[in-house]
Amino acid sequence: LISQLIQTKNMHKNLSQNLILAFMLITIYLSGQKQISGKINDSKTGDAIFGAVIKVVGANIGTTSDINGNYKLNVPDNSILEIYYTGYTTKSYDLSSANSYDFLLDESNTSLDQVIVIGTRKPGRVLMETTVPIDVVNVKQSSQNTGRMDLTSILNYSAPSMNYNKQSGSDGADHIDLATLRGLGPDQTLVLINGKRRHQTAFVAVFGTRGRGNSGTDLNAFPAAAIDRVEILRDGAAAQYGSDAIAGVINIILKRNTGWTANLGYSSYFDKKFNPAFKSSLNQYVFENKWDGGNLSADLNYGLSLGKKGGFANFTANYITTQKTFRQVLDTSNLFANSNALPINIYRRANGDGSVNQFGLMMNLELPIKSNINFYSFGGLNIKSSDAYAFTRNFSARPERFVTDSSGAMIEKTGIIFKTSDNESYYNPHIQTRVKDYSIAVGLKGEMSNGWGWDLSNVLGRNDFHFYGDKTFNASSGDINKNHFDDGGFSFLQNTSNFSLNKQLFTKLHLGIGGELRVENYQLYSGELASYKNINPALEKASGSQGFPGYQPNDESNESRTAIGMYVDGEYDLTTNVLLNTAIRLENYSDFGFTATYKLATRVKLFNNFNLRASSSTGFRAPSLQQINFSSTFTTVQGGQISEVKIAPNQNEITKAAGIEDLTEEKSLNLNVGFTFRPVQNFSITVDAYQVKVKDRIVLSGQFSAEDTTLNTELTSKLKALNVSLAQFFANAVNTTNKGIDVVLDYNNQFGAHTFRTIYTANFQKMTIDKINVPSKLNNTEALRSNFLSSREQTFILASAPSVKQAINLEYGYKKNVIGLRLTLFGRTVIQGYGEDGLGINPVVPTDADETIKVADEYIYKAKLVTDFYYSYKLFKSGQISIGVDNLLNVHPDFGARKEAKYWAYNTETGGPWDAVQMGFNGMRIFGKIGISF
Repeated sequence: LISQLIQTKNMHKNLSQNLILAFMLITIYLSGQKQISGKINDSKTGDAIFGAVIKVVGANIGTTSDINGNYKLNVPDNSILEIYYTGYTTKSYDLSSANSYDFLLDESNTSLDQVIVIGTRKPGRVLMETTVPIDVVNVKQSSQNTGRMDLTSILNYSAPSMNYNKQSGSDGADHIDLATLRGLGPDQTLVLINGKRRHQTAFVAVFGTRGRGNSGTDLNAFPAAAIDRVEILRDGAAAQYGSDAIAGVINIILKRNTGWTANLGYSSYFDKKFNPAFKSSLNQYVFENKWDGGNLSADLNYGLSLGKKGGFANFTANYITTQKTFRQVLDTSNLFANSNALPINIYRRANGDGSVNQFGLMMNLELPIKSNINFYSFGGLNIKSSDAYAFTRNFSARPERFVTDSSGAMIEKTGIIFKTSDNESYYNPHIQTRVKDYSIAVGLKGEMSNGWGWDLSNVLGRNDFHFYGDKTFNASSGDINKNHFDDGGFSFLQNTSNFSLNKQLFTKLHLGIGGELRVENYQLYSGELASYKNINPALEKASGSQGFPGYQPNDESNESRTAIGMYVDGEYDLTTNVLLNTAIRLENYSDFGFTATYKLATRVKLFNNFNLRASSSTGFRAPSLQQINFSSTFTTVQGGQISEVKIAPNQNEITKAAGIEDLTEEKSLNLNVGFTFRPVQNFSITVDAYQVKVKDRIVLSGQFSAEDTTLNTELTSKLKALNVSLAQFFANAVNTTNKGIDVVLDYNNQFGAHTFRTIYTANFQKMTIDKINVPSKLNNTEALRSNFLSSREQTFILASAPSVKQAINLEYGYKKNVIGLRLTLFGRTVIQGYGEDGLGINPVVPTDADETIKVADEYIYKAKLVTDFYYSYKLFKSGQISIGVDNLLNVHPDFGARKEAKYWAYNTETGGPWDAVQMGFNGMRIFGKIGISF
């Protein structure tokens, strides 16, 4: 069956034959065995190490140390034993005739010594041996010395090709942080927990965001304190792990430790330059305090041993509350000569990050139930509520968005409608969300008598994303007291069942095979009637909840699909210096059909401590149910005319009339070549160059008008029949190529009581758009072609990551003291505005000095250096306090405005002085943390 499926995709004949032959050559070797026992301890402190892996080299035989560091293991005669544990140097030992072996493990000087589980199915592989680039982030260490409390931000400053833009003024994107790898989309990175697929969020980005048209995984939907480490595979891995792994894989390893750990942290911004609280006399903007964005994080982790055979249970609870930030350009004087000045921002009088309150639980456990069978389970619950400001409604500009009396005079509403110093009345709608996220995984793993290791698991996850409008109005209702609306939302459920087998064959070949069944369900549910309806059309007022109109009944969706996959994954030590890795994955989706992906990778040890590595792979990302089925209908009022705008789902009659084909998978070709080198014991270098070509990326199109006579009449007729004025669609619209280089230099040494560490990371990347796949029915004119994916939309795709991102962390420790300096350079980014016509097609705006002179509405965000400083002190054996400053020099991005056309400032995606760029715009943040273990 496998051979036939491979042939249907015309795979190279020799590769097919070799993989099938390898699968058929399964041989069982039986030999004499004996039982050994011993203890694993830290070489410096003498503390017992719980969870160290003790494994026989070349055989799938192993165990872990218990809470006291003890272990027992039946081993073949004349075996080689390997002992490894995260953060320690791996040890190998030739067994003699003795029956008792105690081992002292040394803390590793470099991450290259760490054992990893991602990118390989062979147990015990260390970073120095991998065929592909992998970062290992120690979350506890990375989070202790920064005011960044959430996992997404921590990883953004820890991994070279990890990128994340904090959104503001971007509807739902304000409330969820989606990260990317190597400049690709948020949904082109697969997230695993303990090696098992994590479900995505129900949210799909539509407005005001990078990654428009994408969904993704919320990395903040579980406590960071529950995480031992994060492994980031920076290479295409769809052939190994399935859909979404075009850019790579993030594997989150949960804690296994015992005992209590508690952490408490607080941080707050202090930005004298752009916080309106420092110039309240303007009376134009919303603000709270001079210290804002306060973040309080508290977590508690507890682990205990289960039974006497190495079982454990680990539980984590956390609470995080984050206040809003407010940022505006406060200097409004002499716009022509003053480079630091901008006009008053009437579009977003409340500009900044939203507030968040969240509570999370996580558990991780494993229990031996027989000598060769372990039960395991992990999962958690996260509840998050957030509140962010939408665009401002000004009465003088848009009176139809206000509730008025019969004479057209505005009706006041205390606490919602405010007045400025120049007597403008305005209100700022609030967009609120309630996000509920839960997951549970259960499984059994063990080893059969013939040496085959097996793993059977089921993972269920669900994300519910619910919108509310607050401190706003449905002006068409005439009701001044109805200020809170249920806007509806969506949910996504995913259930994944896996079965895998693996075995070491002939001492040189390690074979893994497995299958997966995944069932997914997406639901979109409507809001209350007042959140979307035009209550009284005769009033000619804006309908729906201002700020975020509710989803309507005709937007509702409830769709499911199944995906069945199987893979073969082999690692072969061709010689002691050459490792080959190959994988084939075959998948079939109930909604778009069959796909096959392949991977070939190698590592060559040229000489001691210098390895060359290279990989080539095809990949795919299945269109998400969110992209296929998302629908939104909202109303605009322009010139007294009420217009309906429709984001049409993929199977909608409007979509078909536009010639948009059924969404199909995104396809990729990944190439990677690099090396790892350790010139001296305490210094390591890794360099990797990559190219990722992606075909048929799914994005959201521009809007097409029912009144456009250049469109085909089938489309315009259907739009008019449904009373829809404008429509847009999800489509496999664009082909891109990403090229780049990742660099990591790591030095770590100790001289008596002195320790010194420096780590340099860098990513240099460039993306190009190779082709725009315009449907034939939308390809009649250049204007239609440009509207399908405007130049402005193209810049957002290209600006998903800065051209350069470099960071260096310098850390010195003496006895109980540690002092550190972290420098992060975010490179140049270019983004376009809407232009004076609002279309974003090669946008231009008139200059302030002469309206007949036009300049490109283009914003160049130059490279900026962010400086962080921290100090920590070990209070006692198990306690530590840390203080520091992020962005010590209070650096901000350049303004999102042309200096020749400042009166066209705020023509940005966010409506604020800056777009969402990597470094953020909140300025200096001061923090303090304390952690205790007992």
